[in-house]
This record gives sequence, structure tokens and C-alpha cells, in this order.
Amino acid sequence: MYSDKVEKNRTWIWYLLSVAVLIALIWFFIRTAGGSENRENGAAAIREAVESGARQCYVVEGVYPPDLRYLEENYGLQINTADYYVAYDIYASNMPPTVKVVAK
Repeated sequence: MYSDKVEKNRTWIWYLLSVAVLIALIWFFIRTAGGSENRENGAAAIREAVESGARQCYVVEGVYPPDLRYLEENYGLQINTADYYVAYDIYASNMPPTVKVVAK
């Protein structure tokens, strides 16, 4: 009789353990899916901020900024370089720059 009780207890432990693992996997997939969407939104927001700062510089000074550092120093642009790569390519001072932002 004693052995029957021990086996029933072990069955419940395995059941609870499998439920806990299932919940952890679901939580992991939800966090991972949401994280990629947030990164895409963050990249789009950075790109829009850089382009907006460049347009503002063109309106005020008559030329597009030569690089990102100029926008950071003179127009208060702040870029999260720890999480994103930003490519700022300018062809001429009177042509809008090409801005590409990629999450690291």
C-alpha cells in the first residue's frame, strides 16, 4: 500500500513539471515574437528621427548635414548605438541622405 502512494506522488510531480515547462516555453515564444516587432519599430523610429533632423538642418542651413555626428552635436539627435547600426550616406550637400537602420 505504501508503494502505491509514492507512485501517485511521483505522477503528480511529473505532471506539474511538464506544465511548468510548457508555460515557460509559451512565455519564451511570446517574448521572442514581441522583441522582434519592437526592434523593427525602434529601427523605423531612429530612421525617421535622422531623416527629420537632416531635413531640419537643410531648412535652417541650406545644406544637408555631412554626418550623424553633426546632427548629434548641433540638433540634439540621440541614437541608441548599442542596439542599432545606422548607415548615413550622403551624395551631395543638396541631395537628401540615404539612411538605413538595422538592429544588432
